[in-house]
Amino acid sequence: MNIDRLQSLKQKLTNDADLSDIWLFYMDHFADLPEFTDLGEPAYNEYLDAVLQKTCQQMFGSAIKISDFLLIYIAPYHLFHGAFQIQGRIGGVIYFEDIKIGLIAVSADYPPTDAVKYSRFTEVIQLSAPNANDRN
Repeated sequence: MNIDRLQSLKQKLTNDADLSDIWLFYMDHFADLPEFTDLGEPAYNEYLDAVLQKTCQQMFGSAIKISDFLLIYIAPYHLFHGAFQIQGRIGGVIYFEDIKIGLIAVSADYPPTDAVKYSRFTEVIQLSAPNANDRN
């Protein structure tokens, strides 16, 4: 495993239009390698939980139940990655918290086929409304 490829993954996630290419790069170079997953620790991220729930609901057009969500955080690289299931479908997520960009991939069918649904997402920071204490 070449950990320097994480920088390439980050660039692809930011710039590439073909989401399947990004996901395949991640799967080929990182996802199933024990030396990669061993770099991180199990984690919980409220933001990712909410994004996953909302995005998957939009992907499948109905209320869904996410199960077996195992999220891992690799702090030195600001990377969350993990796997989950939705009604028998297999899914995965990657998210770089330093650049606030991530990608979700989910089997489109059950039982799973080669068809995959993808969604790239970006965290948007909501600023509070100006108040009397703001001085700019």
